[in-house]
Order: sequence, then C-alpha cells, then structure tokens
Amino acid sequence: MRRLAMLLGVTFLLAGCGGGKTVSPTGPVEGTLPASPATTTVAAGDPKAGAVLFKSQGCGGCHTFKPAATNGNIGPDLDKLPDYAKTAKQPLAAFTRESIANPSAYVEKGYQPTMPDFGQTLSAKQISDLVAYLTQKG
Repeated sequence: MRRLAMLLGVTFLLAGCGGGKTVSPTGPVEGTLPASPATTTVAAGDPKAGAVLFKSQGCGGCHTFKPAATNGNIGPDLDKLPDYAKTAKQPLAAFTRESIANPSAYVEKGYQPTMPDFGQTLSAKQISDLVAYLTQKG
C-alpha cells in the first residue's frame, strides 16, 4: 500500500511538471479552432435598414426609442443603451448585438427576460442593421 501511495505521489508530481517548455504536436493537426469574439468578422450594418426592421419587428411596442418616436415601457429604454452597456462592462455595439441575438445574456435590472430571441429569426446582416440603427450618433 505504501508503495502504491509513493507511486501515485510521484505520478502526480511529474504530471504537474511541464518544465516551462512549449510542446509541439507529434503528428499532423486536423480541424480548426473556433473564432474568438475578437476575430469574428461582423457585417457592417445599415441604419436605414435597421429603422425599417425596428418598426416591422414591433420593437417600439416594448421599447422607448426617440429616433423611432416610440414609448414602449415593457422593455428597457433604448435611449439609455450606452448606460446599460457600461453597466454590463461591454462595448456598446457588442452589447447591443448580444442583447438582440441572445437577450437573456444580460437583463437590465427591473425588467423581466421577455424579449424574443431574435438570434433565431433574424440574419446576421439584419442584426447588424439594427445595431447600426440603435447605436448611431445624432
């Protein structure tokens, strides 16, 4: 038993020692790594197309947004998106995109997670259009 314990101890000790060296594959590497968010290319959005989508998807029924002249109060006030992004510690465009594509990822305090998951129904381009519309300056 003592011999087994000693063998296990040496095994664990050696398993934890990497020696600080970089290890290379011994054979061919197959497959690809998933793209990280920093390297994912996102199509540029068209704010005018986003305005049309905002209206056609009924966003104003739940959200206040001055550029669209809407005053819904079921969901967060979209005129405050920069504040929400800051609270979530995310860049504005990334926060807005995630809020549309995966609305349960971050739910603003005081609101229920009732927004539909538009990541399942809108294309990446359509989401980019909405992001461009919602985040445009002036």
